[in-house]
Amino acid sequence: MKIHQIRNATILIEFAGKKILVDPMLSDKGALPTTYIPAKTWSFKRNPLHDLPISKTEIVKDLDFVFLSHLHFDHWDKEAVNTLPKGIKIFVQDQADKLKIENSGFTNVEILTENSTFGEIKLSRTKAQHGKGYMLRLAGFVCGLVLKHPTEKTLYLAADTVWYEGVQEALGQHKPEVVVLNGGDNQFFFGGQLVMNKKDIHEVQKAIPNATIVVTHMEGVNHNTLTRKDLKEFITEKGIADKVNVPEDGQSYIF
Repeated sequence: MKIHQIRNATILIEFAGKKILVDPMLSDKGALPTTYIPAKTWSFKRNPLHDLPISKTEIVKDLDFVFLSHLHFDHWDKEAVNTLPKGIKIFVQDQADKLKIENSGFTNVEILTENSTFGEIKLSRTKAQHGKGYMLRLAGFVCGLVLKHPTEKTLYLAADTVWYEGVQEALGQHKPEVVVLNGGDNQFFFGGQLVMNKKDIHEVQKAIPNATIVVTHMEGVNHNTLTRKDLKEFITEKGIADKVNVPEDGQSYIF
């Protein structure tokens, strides 16, 4: 498989001969407003914070399907709606998201289950928890995804989640060899973390020490608080830098 970091939580995956787009935020740098709740760092920069490293045309070329973990603006924006072909296969977490996507003109939308498929690829919906406590009411629902194929290592996309029993359950059930974590420690000025922080990433690594981890969703929007530099220093201190990859925008890995 090939995992290509695009920007924020947007990644391209080549898996068993298929090209998969995850959580596309395709707007130009600064085209979206700042978050309506101030970021913990009191940053009021417009989103996204950086340009796309490759063209939108290249991103959507020869796509087989799209996985949308949820519909927050930094995972699915108007530019993605306008850019993607309306007949592209899109997998979503629930009926509410399916209706919203279909109302945007898309005609091939499917709700993920624990036993979905795309050709010979098995797709399994996994649990995710977008924050803790009362922040869950604001953040709403989200799901992760496991991809399996006889010719590939098992891949787990945890999506926007903190470390909790649902992630631990997915690791134990599917035993992924490659794990993609959203690890920007996104926070507003109240309510605590919304996605994994560096300690959560370490917990995942301890739970499945033989897996290779890729950390995405970093330095893409104004409420990210964990930088790549800080995470790289942390994993070096913990002696796990050989297991945890922290890609720059545009960087890719083959596993």
